[in-house]
Order: sequence, then C-alpha cells, then structure tokens
Amino acid sequence: MRTAYSVETVRAAERELMARLPEGALMQRAAAGLAAACAEVLGRVYGSRVVLLVGSGDNGGDALYAGARLARRGAGVTAVLPAQAERTHSGGLSALLRAGGRVAADAAAAAAVERADLVVDGIVGIGGKGGLRPDAETLAGVVERSRAAVVAVDLPSGVEADTGEVRGAAVRADLTVTFGTHKPGLLIDPAREYAGSVRLIDIGLELPPDPELEALQHADVARLLPVPAADSDKYRRGVVGIAAGSPRYPGAAVLAVSGALRGGAGAVRYVGPAGEAVIARFPETLVSDLGPAKAGRVQAWVVGPGAGDDAATVAEVLAIDVPVLLDADGLRLAERDAVRGRTAPTLMTPHAGEAAALLGVPREEVEGARLAAVRELAAVYRATVLLKGSTTLVADSGGGAVRVNATGTGWLATAGSGDVLSGLAGSLLAAGLSARDAGSVAAYLHGLAGRFAADGAPAGAHDVAEELPSAWRDVYR
Repeated sequence: MRTAYSVETVRAAERELMARLPEGALMQRAAAGLAAACAEVLGRVYGSRVVLLVGSGDNGGDALYAGARLARRGAGVTAVLPAQAERTHSGGLSALLRAGGRVAADAAAAAAVERADLVVDGIVGIGGKGGLRPDAETLAGVVERSRAAVVAVDLPSGVEADTGEVRGAAVRADLTVTFGTHKPGLLIDPAREYAGSVRLIDIGLELPPDPELEALQHADVARLLPVPAADSDKYRRGVVGIAAGSPRYPGAAVLAVSGALRGGAGAVRYVGPAGEAVIARFPETLVSDLGPAKAGRVQAWVVGPGAGDDAATVAEVLAIDVPVLLDADGLRLAERDAVRGRTAPTLMTPHAGEAAALLGVPREEVEGARLAAVRELAAVYRATVLLKGSTTLVADSGGGAVRVNATGTGWLATAGSGDVLSGLAGSLLAAGLSARDAGSVAAYLHGLAGRFAADGAPAGAHDVAEELPSAWRDVYR
C-alpha cells in the first residue's frame, strides 16, 4: 500500500526524529538521496551543468547540500538564490561554495537555466500555498522553455501538498524526489501532472497508522479480489442486478452487464428495456421484466447507466436493502434524502461534471479541488463516492483515508467506459466487498484493462471489458 500524509503530520514526525539525531543529520539524509537521484537523471555527472533554484526554506537547504555533492563529483553547479538572499540556508550555501559551486546574480539566472543539463527546483517547500511569487513565476517559465531535465525537491514549487491544488503558476518536474512519505498532492490531479515520476527517499520518519491517502498496489488488490471456494455456487459467489439502459441508450445496459460478468459475482440479473440486446450479447445473463423488486435474489444493484429519465426505477432500487451503485443518470434522478436515508451501503460513481451538478458548483471547481469535492460529496450524501478522473478518488462518508488510483490511461476517456466500471464495481459489491473496497479495486482493474486494451492506440469500452480477465491475471502474477 502506498500512503500519503498531511504536511502537519510530516512536520511532527520530522521534529520527533530531529530531536534524536545530531543537528543537520536529517537534511543530510535527504540531500544524499536527492543527489543520487539527480546523478541518475544526468547519467554522467562530471562536466554536467546543474542549476539549483534555491528558496528560503529547508527545500533550499536540501538542494544546496545535494548540489555540493554533485559539485564534488565534477559537475558545474550554479545556485540561483531568492530575492531575500539573507534567508538562504547558510550551511548549505557554505557547503556548495566550498565544493566549487557558485551563485548566479538575478540577471544571469535565466542564462544559467538555458544552458543547464539539470535544474533542481528547491524554491518552495511543502508548506507553500497559492502559486509562485512573480519573480519565481518568471523563473519557472524559463525552466519550462529550457531543454533541461527538472528534478523537484519534495514536491514541485507552486503546488499545494495537502490538497493537490494548483492555484497559479507552478514548476513542471520530470522527477520529484520526496522524503519520508508521499504527500497527497503528489498523487492527486491537477498537482500530480506537475510532479512527473515520483521517487520516495526513506529518511527514517515514524508515521501514524492513519494516512490521508492510500493507493492500492497489486498485492493489495490480489488480497481483496473474490476467489470462489471449492463448494461455491453462483449464489454463494453473489448475484448482481443491473437496472440500466433505455430505448435511446441500450448499449449502456450491454456494457454494464459486460463489466458485471467479469467482476467476480456468480450471476448477473438484468432488468430494463434492453433485455434483447443484453441476451444477444451475453446469453448467460438472467433477464427479468418484473422490475427490480421482483427480479429474484440479488445481493447488490447497479442502477443508472443509460437510464434516461426513469426516476421510478432508480427510486425502486434505492428502496431495496442491499448495496447499491448509483451511476450516470441515476446520480441525477436519485433523491438526496433517499440516498442519505439508506442503511445498506451506497456507492456513487460521478465524473467531475456530475459531481459539480450534485454539489451545485462549476465543474472547474471540482477539477481544481478533487480531494475536497469527493470528501464533501461523501459527507453530503452519507455514501461512498468514487470520483472518476485521471486519478480516481474513493471516499467514505465517515472520513478516513481517501483511496487514490492512477492505473488508468487517457484512452479510457471514451463513451461507455464508465458503464463497464459500474458493472464491475457492482459485481464486487455483490461478491461481498465493502463499498470502499469494491470501488477502489474496480478502479484499479478498470485502469489496467484500459491500458491493456489501448496498448498505445484508441480502444472502445467493449475492448476494456474484454481485457478485465487479463487485468485480474496480471494482479495475481
């Protein structure tokens, strides 16, 4: 499990560790890891040109000490200091100058960046908020236009560590070297887009058991996936009901069923106007025309994909005392109080536009503050919420760590992909997973399947569904 902690938690852990170490030892650990990562990016250190963008905080000190290590290996290292040069980390600056590094005046800073092979961004630390100051913004623009590789210290300057928000100009890194633990902004868009690849350097922090964010890995997903026992039958494995589709959107029903059939449940029941299309494509589906309440044994329902304006079916499903997944039109048609009043688990799966409509805010507000949005939706609806996007977030109404998933690909932004995800997650609900686990495991597998289906080229939603077994097998390898 990959975890991320808040700035407050990280700083408390750093203070506790520094109290037990000799003065400056923690910064030296960070600088050693940073210098090693920079050397790897450069390939050949001797004769390379390195520019350090040095802020007034500890990140600037890390950059200076790392620069000193590179200078001792033969790199030409130039430090660009902030306007308030007296606030520069004095020990780090002395170490750099002793190693043969130099300081560039403001007028020479841009020229140094333009000639650099590597730029180390140590302008702003993890406490930075509100984007870069004008002078740093100008420098960040020069960096972006240069051909230099960019390594950020702890996180790119200009992004907010706790929220993943980017409120103004920010440095775009090729690699971010972070210390002790991941910070939420390194895992959540839009900040994640600025971080590039992320390398975690262990500096010995002792962190509490409850992080802000969790990111499942293959081993975590493998432990959660439902595996039938020798005495399992289709009912013990779970039955998922799909109430989806309409005369206008029959394909949504077919795609939701396709995801559900590959989600671990023992059987799929379909209720809706697209029964003929579903049976033609998936003859193993149990089709009923009696409505959700009379469809037979069902351990979880998926309702909403392609439902059009069928509010009655959405209300009928919500009244059934089993786990329910609400997606697409179901999100729009569901009464808020009906969702809030449920005793069985509810999993809502909006994209940013749907989340914005539910919260009554512009879409841009959700996209710019995804972590806040998913937490607010979960609290308002008293449900588990899966906020779709390039990084998918899953939040419980009771708080706790938000799950984040980044296995997806931009090729998943295609019509019907979300219907496949809904069927998959609904099947996992029926198989017995909690709403939080079903949502995060489904997002993980769906993202992998999208990668396998696309393989660098466009793919349709049906291709994604067909690659779900490959994703399962990959997780178990």
